[in-house]
Amino acid sequence: MSKQELLFWYNRRTGEVETGPQSLAIDRIGPFKTAAEAARALEIIEERAAKWAREDAEED
Repeated sequence: MSKQELLFWYNRRTGEVETGPQSLAIDRIGPFKTAAEAARALEIIEERAAKWAREDAEED
């Protein structure tokens, strides 16, 4: 089993978690270490964006 097969992706087109890169790259978010993290992909993206926005605001 390759290292990529041990990682998880969130497929934004289907809303499903995939083990290993199964779908087109344009549809995938990841990789994540666990299926639970991949399932939260959209939340994680929102959290990171909010953090970066706060950091940018603090720098100004």
